[in-house]
Amino acid sequence: MMGVDEEKSEGEGKVWSLCRMPKLWQMSSGNGNGSSSSSSSSMGNNNVYQQTPSSERSTVTSSNAYFSMAKSLLPARRRLRLDPSNKLYFPYEPGKQVRSAIDIKNTSKSHVAFKFQTTAPKSCYMRPPEGILGPGESIIATVFKFVEPPENNEKPMEKKSRVKFKIMSLKVKGETDYVPELFEEQKDEVTVEQILLVVFLDPERSCPALEKLKRQLAEAEAALESRKKPQEETEPRIVGEGLVIDEWKERRERYLAKQQVEGVAPT
Repeated sequence: MMGVDEEKSEGEGKVWSLCRMPKLWQMSSGNGNGSSSSSSSSMGNNNVYQQTPSSERSTVTSSNAYFSMAKSLLPARRRLRLDPSNKLYFPYEPGKQVRSAIDIKNTSKSHVAFKFQTTAPKSCYMRPPEGILGPGESIIATVFKFVEPPENNEKPMEKKSRVKFKIMSLKVKGETDYVPELFEEQKDEVTVEQILLVVFLDPERSCPALEKLKRQLAEAEAALESRKKPQEETEPRIVGEGLVIDEWKERRERYLAKQQVEGVAPT
């Protein structure tokens, strides 16, 4: 009986193991399907990963393009206030060099560098041509231009000038010194403040624009002289080579004159 039971148990074990085999096969096949699905998903992920950078790059590029276009459409923020605002007035004197003036004021809260440009650098120049203004600081710039004589019996006041002037600005740090390369190194931050047109005035006919021009030119000359004066005062006033300073010479002459008067005084 025991032998029969053992055989029966062994047979049942074999049957049980055979019954388990499909489950194991299902599990192994399931693992195979899982691995295949995981591999396919990983391949899909790899494809997505490979495609994502290009799509992101295109999105960033399009965003930058939209931003640049929107920035170009927006009006530039002005840092300077100009007076006159968009014209340069010159007295019309053919064959002579004439002058105009423009008041430039920094209306921002930071230091601003400015620079002049002209379409006729051979016949026009500015004084000063560039510089740096602190917050609220202003300067009157003088513009020089040679006026060409009219052609083909053209009436003087009908002559129009094609010369234009451009004023540019750039925000800078307070301790920055102006150098010519400043605007080139930071050209993306440069703002064109204004394009100035040339307008001729009849010097023989009084008008508000001509009177204002005369006042501005006088103020510009006075400011130029005041800037020169401290430099002249610090330098010794030498009359000539081998001679003494004027002030010392005057004191010496007064001293000698006093000695002569005392020498001839009655006893």
